[in-house]
Amino acid sequence: MQALIWIGAALALLGVLGLGYCVARVLRARRAGLDDDALRAELRRVVTINLGAVGVSALGLMLVVAGIMLG
Repeated sequence: MQALIWIGAALALLGVLGLGYCVARVLRARRAGLDDDALRAELRRVVTINLGAVGVSALGLMLVVAGIMLG
């Protein structure tokens, strides 16, 4: 079950890194001074990545909990 915990921790870390990437991308878009429509389009793209990162992180945390409960 140790492997399950480590794989889950790696997935959770990958999800957190994805969330950090989303934050950096939004900050870059805001600093670029884009007009309203371009900023909205960029935020729509980032929301998709953000949801994927949250999903990966949640899956990783579920694997960690499962590994702890089974171990």
